[in-house]
Amino acid sequence: MSLRFLLLIAIGIGLSSISFGNKPGSYGPTNFADTGVSFMNSSNQGIIHPERNNTPSEDGFKDLFIATSIGGSNGAKLNPKALSFVQDYIEKNGKELQEMKDWGRPYFSLINKILTKYGLPTELKYLAVIESQLKPTSVSWAGAVGPWQLMPSTARLLGLKVSHKHDERMNYYKSTQAAAKYLRDLYNEFGDWLLVIAAYNGGTAHVYSAMRKSHSQNFWDLQYYLPAESRNHVKKFIGTHYIFEGQGGVTTLTKDEATKQLSGSSMYVFNRNISKEELKDTKTISVSGKYCADIIAKNIFMNLTAFNRYNPDFDKVMASANNTYDMKLPSDKMSMFIANKYQILNESVQQLLNGDDLEKEDNNTSIAATVASVSTKEKK
Repeated sequence: MSLRFLLLIAIGIGLSSISFGNKPGSYGPTNFADTGVSFMNSSNQGIIHPERNNTPSEDGFKDLFIATSIGGSNGAKLNPKALSFVQDYIEKNGKELQEMKDWGRPYFSLINKILTKYGLPTELKYLAVIESQLKPTSVSWAGAVGPWQLMPSTARLLGLKVSHKHDERMNYYKSTQAAAKYLRDLYNEFGDWLLVIAAYNGGTAHVYSAMRKSHSQNFWDLQYYLPAESRNHVKKFIGTHYIFEGQGGVTTLTKDEATKQLSGSSMYVFNRNISKEELKDTKTISVSGKYCADIIAKNIFMNLTAFNRYNPDFDKVMASANNTYDMKLPSDKMSMFIANKYQILNESVQQLLNGDDLEKEDNNTSIAATVASVSTKEKK
């Protein structure tokens, strides 16, 4: 039984309507005029709506955990300490969030592009879901505003204009860019997405305090030293990710969990070592096939060490079953790659073939030497 099918069973009961703290109002935006970005009207034509008439078995969500643990499409396991919370969250909010997949499509498209531009996992868009239900006019009791619920001081530090007359926190494009910068900086600080989400909600001071008191950098160990709101915020994010994706991923795991459970394209994001200045002048392209790092570097006149800094574990990922990589390069180098990509691929394949031929020759030489050695001993 597939994980996605099990998840649809789990959310099928569609109990009570969603609640996001002290943020009252109608569930979804009715138009995009207030976002600061114009969109075409979305259409429901061609959209497949999941069935919601299935009755979950008594152990349905446990099955989801097991399926994720041993048969999920990406290998990500739901931490047992999150199991009960995420189960309740999906039962309570699954129906409404499934509906958001349709009306929120233009928002998600915009957010995906900006997160990708900043080298961030696109699944971080679900943070805007639990922060504001994607509503640009959302205001919290503490004064956080917009789809990303930025506080005034944080927004100004990130370059947004905040005043009584004009508040760019409500501008979808500008506020998403600001949130992406903030998330990138938090990840550079903590190196762990669960800690990033906790810090985004409650501030870095609370996370550092919890780390000191628990003597741990693992969210599941330090969570009870965090304010309850921040602790639950992380679990809401995980639950939302499961509703939208049907499985966990790199942003629902601690760094240690991700290192042990994931491989290939899910993990190299942890190892990229690019400065903020370098990141501003990069472009990303998804490549698949038998590309080799040294051949790419040679053809775009880039030092191999520098290429591997931008694209860690490139050869390892391309040699795996999941040989697709979101390759990131400086803009001028990317232009050279695109102009010569077929030549680069041909050279890469030829190098791999030559390597196989050499290996065969080495094996044959080794076998011949062994046979000769045995024959000599027999003669003696």
